[in-house]
Amino acid sequence: MRGRHIETFSMYKRASSKDHINGVDRDGILGQSQSGVWKDVAYPSWKRPLPHILVACLSSFLFGYHLGVVNDTLESISLDLGFSGSTMAEGLVVSTCLGGAFIGCVFSGWISDGLGRRRAFQLCALPMIIGASMSATTSGLEGMLLGRFFVGTGMGLGPPVAALYVSEVSPAFVRGTYGSFTQIATCLGLMASLFIGAPAKNVHGWWRVCFWVSAIPAALLALLMEFSAESPTWLYKLELC
Repeated sequence: MRGRHIETFSMYKRASSKDHINGVDRDGILGQSQSGVWKDVAYPSWKRPLPHILVACLSSFLFGYHLGVVNDTLESISLDLGFSGSTMAEGLVVSTCLGGAFIGCVFSGWISDGLGRRRAFQLCALPMIIGASMSATTSGLEGMLLGRFFVGTGMGLGPPVAALYVSEVSPAFVRGTYGSFTQIATCLGLMASLFIGAPAKNVHGWWRVCFWVSAIPAALLALLMEFSAESPTWLYKLELC
């Protein structure tokens, strides 16, 4: 008897709560949905984070560009810098940036968690600008290797932060689509380096132009990140600390 009384009382409470929601709060919820406020909270616009994601993908674009920039220009570089025929020197020019990328990648998580995603992007752009300038103006193998190493540290730091940033600022229903932008940007960077480097074998000194060109998207990354949104996940972690 007592069990039936408790069950009846709980059913009464559930029914009362439901009637209260249907009778009182429903009009408010419907009003919000009709005005677009509730809909915007539940389903955020895919357009709002898109500019920030495109800016972040510049780091992946630069990763692809610097991987491919020496493909067409290596012969001209070796002739101008005096190490033509040395396979060891040519291999170092290609691979030194990968060594720098390893170091940048190792510290990318610590930097992005400590300084924030935006500052990590700006920090990765700095060695890319310095390294590209050194490579474009050098007159010897040592300057080229040092410049490639600086570029590599930025290459290792940027793309991991880009993948993290894109996943954190993207709405859930387009997160997979926006996540693919980093890979697309890398492929576009490779294609751009091959296209820009095509005249290198016929135009003397063109390889220097190829390195100077890479400083432009790096500078844009550093500048535009100043106006981009910070990751909400990182801001939340900052509040907890």
